[in-house]
Amino acid sequence: MTQQTRCDTLNIAHRGARSVAPENTIEAARKGLEMGADLWELDVQLSADDELVVIHDDTLERTSNVETAFADREPWNVSDFTLAEIRELDFGSWFNEEDPFGQIEAGVVSAEDRRSYEGIGAPTLREALEWTSRNDWKVNVELKHLGEDVEEENYVERVVGLIQELGMTKDVLISSFNHDYLVRAKAADSTIPTGALVGRGIDDPAGYVRDLGADAYNPSSEAISPSRIPDLREQDVEVYVYTVNEEDELARLVEAGATGIFTDFPQRLARVLDECRHER
Repeated sequence: MTQQTRCDTLNIAHRGARSVAPENTIEAARKGLEMGADLWELDVQLSADDELVVIHDDTLERTSNVETAFADREPWNVSDFTLAEIRELDFGSWFNEEDPFGQIEAGVVSAEDRRSYEGIGAPTLREALEWTSRNDWKVNVELKHLGEDVEEENYVERVVGLIQELGMTKDVLISSFNHDYLVRAKAADSTIPTGALVGRGIDDPAGYVRDLGADAYNPSSEAISPSRIPDLREQDVEVYVYTVNEEDELARLVEAGATGIFTDFPQRLARVLDECRHER
């Protein structure tokens, strides 16, 4: 048996392959799977009629045509639109128009792919999880903080219940910047792994994660030095770093032993890991 190295055990996690497809769509997840990612990341919001929908922002204008479709509904909060209304929106054409990572101009995104993005919708959480399950894959479900104006009494518990219903408790990592959500998720099902998202460094991340009852520390790349990762892993804390797109930084995190890296370019991380394996 070949001894596993850090190159073999690290998870390629991607934020919906945002460099080559519209974020938080099934099409983006498909692209990440094709590129060899081990899991994808999605974001959960609540619609006006309490449906769990996969959208990153609190508002709809950045990633859809809501400004033209519902011109009189500013500020276009997700929580002010029903699922039926959200279904009317185009969540793909903006990507073709803006080319947010320059990959269309670089020729990485084909004309066929661009045509397929026109008019695509935002999936519900159920649809996204079912697609993930059908493809025998894994997903990081980020619970967005819904804010004071959104009624969300059972938000966390409903997400957990759906994961249980679909038999995906071993295929999902629940993460959030709202760490109270993580406590609630563990209370609802202690077997589902949870990860504490942080934008700033914490003095004792291992102790903090243990106090939350969580399993992983998910810092921004600015919030952690690679040199701290080995100690966290030795204390049985998984470390998922976000969002890293440059190959030199990806390589440093691989060498440090990160559990996983969230990237908009899973193809770059796959290349770094391939080079790492050949070197060993």
